[in-house]
Amino acid sequence: MRGTLTIFKRELAGYFATPVAYVFLIIFLMLAGVFTWQIGGYYDVGQADLRGFFSFHPWLYLALIPALSMRLWAEERRSGTIELLMTLPISTANAVVGKFLAAWAFTGVALALTATNWLSVNYLGDPDNGVILASYIGSFLMAGAFLGLGSMLSSITKNQISAFVLTFSVSLLFVLAGFPAVTDAVSGWAPDVLTESVRNLSFLFHFDAITRGVVDARDALYFLSLIALSLFATAIIIDLKKAD
Repeated sequence: MRGTLTIFKRELAGYFATPVAYVFLIIFLMLAGVFTWQIGGYYDVGQADLRGFFSFHPWLYLALIPALSMRLWAEERRSGTIELLMTLPISTANAVVGKFLAAWAFTGVALALTATNWLSVNYLGDPDNGVILASYIGSFLMAGAFLGLGSMLSSITKNQISAFVLTFSVSLLFVLAGFPAVTDAVSGWAPDVLTESVRNLSFLFHFDAITRGVVDARDALYFLSLIALSLFATAIIIDLKKAD
């Protein structure tokens, strides 16, 4: 636990020591504002809620989180600092979890800064704050799932661009799996159980369920299980790379 906390503090401080973190935050907040008030059509809907804002979160994360996660391990391997990291009195699991939690916490900071939108809709109307809170929880869990995949795929390569492309591509599959066009195509030739399995793999399917206002244990468990499996795979990959 101490090793995880050490890595967490080191990585989180590292985010704010570079301008990349502030560029990420600015872009994230700008896009969040555009999605809420412009593209989301808040004023056109005539209802005080943040559905438009949250409906774009999977796409926002799809574009931005690969850029955040690509440096988790790819940069360590490229620069050779992974060898130095592994000489510290910590396990591979400590390093993997610590780096992931730092990235997740940083994403949480970005998400928390969008709370001004929440305050605004409360000023402009009378929204269902329980639904908004559930949506924030769902968004945070989904961000963790994106980061888990990003951590795993970043550990495969030394090239950050390759890590970005891999994470974007795999994450896109997890997002699109819940689209009606995809499930309809699968249902045309596959049994119902396979169609349902494809749908259950989708980030959209579980996130949309949470944004209705209920954080169902099954939806939360889906994201947490994906995070755990991704980090477990990351640790195995890093150990294998050390043996090379």
